[in-house]
Amino acid sequence: MTSERDIPLDRRDEAWGRLVLAAQKCEKCPLAPGRKNVVFGDGDRSTRLLFIGEAPGAEEDEQGIPFVGKAGQLLTRILEAAGIDRKGIYITNVVKCRPPGNRVPSIEEMHACEDILKGQVALINPSIIVCLGATPTKWILKTGPGESISKIRGKWFDWKGIRVMPMFHPSFLLRNQSKKKGSPRELTWIDIQEVRDRWLECR
Repeated sequence: MTSERDIPLDRRDEAWGRLVLAAQKCEKCPLAPGRKNVVFGDGDRSTRLLFIGEAPGAEEDEQGIPFVGKAGQLLTRILEAAGIDRKGIYITNVVKCRPPGNRVPSIEEMHACEDILKGQVALINPSIIVCLGATPTKWILKTGPGESISKIRGKWFDWKGIRVMPMFHPSFLLRNQSKKKGSPRELTWIDIQEVRDRWLECR
């Protein structure tokens, strides 16, 4: 089977450009009229490590860049502490437009963005995907009601030949400041080190 990485760079760039344009013009769901910017993604498209969050917040909608608000700043610090350069990975969300009040995106909204996300995954062709929080975890892994993020975070799953690890969303860590043993912050530190080690094996 031909890998996306075997496709000539100019053709991949052309396909990526079409994907960006499709996202910018998209009006498939009710989020489109209220957006300031389509938040497509950010980072290195040649990476083997892809992070997927839920949806843009207010700061992301304003700047058009994912994970730049308080949760994003915490994510950047976590990456840096683990020795992962944010510029060397790619970060996106399940949906590319901000839901009102930062609510969880609806099934309709996620379906509307599904082809864009699938296109991003196909063209980046990562070895590892990190799902930040319950929404991308459910969307990628199709987890059921009994498989909460607290139960499956830190575990590796196989999705279409890609290693997938669910982790807590950084916004959850902002609401849980404790660093005690077994706390979300301590578990996230364990998880990100595991991700880093697997990523280094792929490089």
